[in-house]
This record gives sequence, C-alpha cells and structure tokens, in this order.
Amino acid sequence: MTKQNLVNYIAEETGLTKADATRALDAVLSGIVEGLKKEGKVTLTGFCTFAKQHKDARKGRNPRTGETVTIPARNAVSIKAGSKLKDALN
Repeated sequence: MTKQNLVNYIAEETGLTKADATRALDAVLSGIVEGLKKEGKVTLTGFCTFAKQHKDARKGRNPRTGETVTIPARNAVSIKAGSKLKDALN
C-alpha cells in the first residue's frame, strides 16, 4: 500500500477530503518522528512500538571491489508489532 492508497482509505473511512486526509496522515507521521527524536520511543498501544536504536560505526566491505570501508555510526528505527496487529494478521 502506498501513501496515496492510505490517504484514499482514510478519506473514504472518515468522510474527510483527500487534502484533509493527507494533512492528518502527515501530522501523525510527523508526531511519530518528533516522538522518536525527543523520547526515543513511540507506542501505539496494541498496534506497534517504534524505538530509536543507535548503531555504532563498523567496518564493512564494498562487494564490488572488496575494499574495506568504514560505515559511520547512525540511528535506526525498530518496529515491534503489538498484539492487536498480530491478531489481525493471523
């Protein structure tokens, strides 16, 4: 499902215009990003938990040349499905 498909779904389910549904979805996504930046974790109870994880710098290898390269430290996001989401999929 693409973002546009999700916007269409939200618009149909809520009766919002597509423009309003787009703004609502963008607001939710921005809220998740801000929560991760500020607190490092966002929990949507029963649905999922987003958590920021720090990845240390490490050595890697360029598969084309075999040359050793340093992969810089970075932050990544892990997503863990909640019980309601797991139940809905099974």
